Amino acid sequence: MNPTLLRLLLPLLLLVPALSGAAVDNPRKAAVVAAVDAHRDELTALSDEIWRHAEIAFRETQSADALVAHAEENGFRVSRGTGEIPTAFVAEYGSGKPVIGIMGEFDALPGLSQDTVPTRSPLAQGEPGHGCGHNVFGAASLGAAIAIKEQIEAGELSGTIRYYGTPAEEKFFGKLWMIRAGAFDDVDVMMDWHPADKLEASVQSSQALVDFLVEFDGQSAHAAADPWNGRSAGDALELYAHGINAYREHIRPTVRIHYHIMDAGKVVNVVPDYAKIWVRVRDRSREGMTPVYERVQAMAEGAAILANVEHKVSLISGVHELLPNRTGGAALQANLEALGSISYSEEELAFARTLQASTGKPQVGMDAEVNPLRETEEDPPGGSTDVGDVSYVVPTISLAAPIAPSGVPWHSWAVVASGGMSLGHKGLVHAAKALAMTMVDLFEDPRLVEQIKTEFAERKGDYTYQGILPPGPPPLDFEQ
Repeated sequence: MNPTLLRLLLPLLLLVPALSGAAVDNPRKAAVVAAVDAHRDELTALSDEIWRHAEIAFRETQSADALVAHAEENGFRVSRGTGEIPTAFVAEYGSGKPVIGIMGEFDALPGLSQDTVPTRSPLAQGEPGHGCGHNVFGAASLGAAIAIKEQIEAGELSGTIRYYGTPAEEKFFGKLWMIRAGAFDDVDVMMDWHPADKLEASVQSSQALVDFLVEFDGQSAHAAADPWNGRSAGDALELYAHGINAYREHIRPTVRIHYHIMDAGKVVNVVPDYAKIWVRVRDRSREGMTPVYERVQAMAEGAAILANVEHKVSLISGVHELLPNRTGGAALQANLEALGSISYSEEELAFARTLQASTGKPQVGMDAEVNPLRETEEDPPGGSTDVGDVSYVVPTISLAAPIAPSGVPWHSWAVVASGGMSLGHKGLVHAAKALAMTMVDLFEDPRLVEQIKTEFAERKGDYTYQGILPPGPPPLDFEQ
């Protein structure tokens, strides 16, 4: 929308209802709500384009290009290759303080290709799909940034708005390398959101985790003619996996250990001389995770000894748990309540119920009422994110907004289906509005920014952040 026209319309915008019919009584908040509505078609088209590309970690070239092009078309200055990641970028508008950041993700998950229908129907069998809604995530955050940019351009707000295009969240945690490059060092407050099946200001923590590879090297031999001349890396891998599974009985209930066998030999009649396994350890905090990580590494040595092979453990990366910020969450909560709930057509609700039936969940439709601000849980629910690391560098405000029906499995084809049609589009628009309104608060109220920073400092305490990643560039050529 033309900035001059927007200023002329501001008195009338106060009368324009938000999505639920609730009035927005701050003129600049009304303006950003109107701006998101004005850009609705472009943002949903952008989300759908990223949905179609469905590119996995570090390979999101077309998706990043689409976001960069849209940012540049809307007047942002863009720098690419942040943290030595070709698909990472920063788009900025304005100057001076405060510097308010907002993050957007856009990577997909392998094997989840799906049409926008409520029953399992892959578009291309075995291909990736946006089973975590990152197509919506990236587009909505950029939409909120554009709404703020237009207010800065119109002279209604002053400071810097910065959009961070953050790739590879699903596998390698690209934000770690962006942090190491100093990309977030001068940000006052960071905005974040994630697609979900509910609507709330997120003040919960998450799970810390660490990813590492274990490789076993032995001696190949004919499996029938002279197996005694072989030393089986496959045996070592089996022993290692068995050790992990036996260990599960003796770890705290908050701990999770996952593994993916990447290589255990090529043919049945050869003693395998090489095997590889990807292991992930999680717990509710890095303090709880670390001793389990150390123990599981030591078990790899034991398996190698038993099989008489060599072994190597290689760190891939790891993430911290989220550091919640209830002060920022309360500001976001007020804006959510001003916007109210999301409404859906009967056709959309029928789609949601069919999707729930297809995944064996209660057919209750969408949960789009604003949830009250929850108390922070001591044991956060499962799930990890590199946003946790950002939250140890800069105070971070998080939102959850629905793009999928209540209770459907995440990281599944069901989220791909709903995230590529109108259920995802409505979540996108609502999230962009709530995020932009909260950023108006941050630009207008220096005291709020200081209060958010004070809570951040208190929660972080004397902990000195150090990323869990190996030295050197990100693993762009890693076999996926």
